Amino acid sequence: MTEVCAGRSVIVTGAGQGLGRAHALEFARQGARLVLNDVGPAAEQVAVEVRAAGGEAVASTGDVADWDYAAELVQTAVRSYGQLDTLVNNAGINRDRMLVNMSEEEWDMVLRVDLKGHFAPLRHAAAYWRDRFKSGDPVAARVVNTSSGAGLMGSVGQGNYAAAKAGIVALTQVAVVEFARYDVVVNAIAPAARTPMTEAIFAEAMARPARGFDAMDPANVSPLVAWLGSDEAADVTGRVFEVSGGEVSVADGWRHGKPAVRDSRWPAAELGPVIADLLARAEPATPVYGA
Repeated sequence: MTEVCAGRSVIVTGAGQGLGRAHALEFARQGARLVLNDVGPAAEQVAVEVRAAGGEAVASTGDVADWDYAAELVQTAVRSYGQLDTLVNNAGINRDRMLVNMSEEEWDMVLRVDLKGHFAPLRHAAAYWRDRFKSGDPVAARVVNTSSGAGLMGSVGQGNYAAAKAGIVALTQVAVVEFARYDVVVNAIAPAARTPMTEAIFAEAMARPARGFDAMDPANVSPLVAWLGSDEAADVTGRVFEVSGGEVSVADGWRHGKPAVRDSRWPAAELGPVIADLLARAEPATPVYGA
């Protein structure tokens, strides 16, 4: 079987459990050399699991939203394997609450870990790839960010999480353009799978079936992530892929709608029928999760 990531050096954040652990095991099966991050000892446990199966993995314990640690994480890959080829930003948390009851701490914590925790490793990895590119070394780098259906459509009771995950999509779109000059490809996924976060919120939907295909197994998501992190994804960039079970699709985001136009400013009193016509011609909005 062809190993699509053979020899590639890959960082996976939040690799100690759930999707991150599944990604680590899949990348190892695909021949990657791994740096596995988490805030506790679980990353080392997954690294041991990878090495026991014949793969290469080192663990790095730390907070990916910490600026200096994120820089050190990139250097860990460079020191361990001579270079960094792929960054998988997966680490995240949730602190679910209706907006009217949400605390400042709950807002700040989720935005810090989920959004800044994507930006900090991304920024330091990009600086490393820029320097390599400018020195004349080949780059062919890949970034896979992790958004969510909550970030694409919103999710009741998850305003902080949805805002962070929507921010990850916008961050991805900007990075695509800014990093293209350095031969860096950037994509995102919006997965649905059983993780410690989703099991607590959607216990019934995430339950393991008594028999047959386990559609919510996080391992179903990981082959797409490994492919996006491979040489084969060179021509795919700036996309968000929804993935769940045996389904993969491209999420088609905001686009400019056909406008109503006049040669001067629209008077407020005349906008009622104009807006009604625009809405009648527009695609209906996708419902918010939990609405």
